[in-house]
Amino acid sequence: MTSYIIRRLFMLVPVLFGVSIFIFLMMRVVPGDVAQTILGTDATPQALEVLRNQFGLNDSYFKQYVNWMGGVLTGDFGESMRNGREVLPEIINRFKITFELTIIAAIISWIISIPLGVLAAVKRNSATDITIRTISLFGVSIPNFAFATVLLLILALFFNYSPPIGYVSFLENPLKNLEIMFLPSLVLGMTMAAAVMRMTRSSVLEVLRQDFVRTVRAKGAKERVTIFNHALRNALIPILTIIGMQVGTLLGGAVIIEQIFSLPGLGQYVLTGITQRDLTVVQGSVLFISFVFVMINLIVDILYAYLDPRINYK
Repeated sequence: MTSYIIRRLFMLVPVLFGVSIFIFLMMRVVPGDVAQTILGTDATPQALEVLRNQFGLNDSYFKQYVNWMGGVLTGDFGESMRNGREVLPEIINRFKITFELTIIAAIISWIISIPLGVLAAVKRNSATDITIRTISLFGVSIPNFAFATVLLLILALFFNYSPPIGYVSFLENPLKNLEIMFLPSLVLGMTMAAAVMRMTRSSVLEVLRQDFVRTVRAKGAKERVTIFNHALRNALIPILTIIGMQVGTLLGGAVIIEQIFSLPGLGQYVLTGITQRDLTVVQGSVLFISFVFVMINLIVDILYAYLDPRINYK
């Protein structure tokens, strides 16, 4: 396992290298003049030229990329073109909010999806199964931003409630923090729950057809023990795969949700950077999110071996 983890860590290098090139070029080919966006339409040609030289925008793409990556490799993601703040500390501070949002959303998703997925598998083709599958189909079909908008409208029109704006740390005020984070986490969690629910149902159904389950039942084991101690444990690997993918996806999906609920997380930081053409902010944020996504996949692979000792990574 140790050698496998080391190999996977080395594989991070070409993946992140490819991501860095992609996002660097994408930000350069987007129409518009960065200097003009920052200074406004009234800026003089001399002021625009000074700003371009200050940020190295007149250099070749190769030189700009080498300068940027040279800083990244030493832990310097550069400074925001808008406010001059260092990008990496800002990313870390905002990522704490996005990470909390993702974790709460994932917990909500697991609490909803896994029990309902198991229930649908056990009650296959019954009214309960059909109802659960219909709910999951709606969850997969409706985008999270649409669900968030409708939810806010319902709360405002029928309950005269609007979620608090801003962010308060959990350590500072736990109740206020949970009040702020619950609704956006619920929106993201429901979207994730739909996919996990469908995977749980199909995976548990497949395991229930296997011979060892019939053997467990023949030995007189209780149905609850058969389902949760034997069937679900052996069905967890595909479920864990989609959970890992969904958690990584939540980091990207939080961009719009954070904007809707006015959360100053990493997603809002990226979106603001894109609209303001803040190259260093977008490049550094996307590279950081990619690193976290790959690390989540590595953790999921390690959990495979823990759940199923037959898996060998040699």
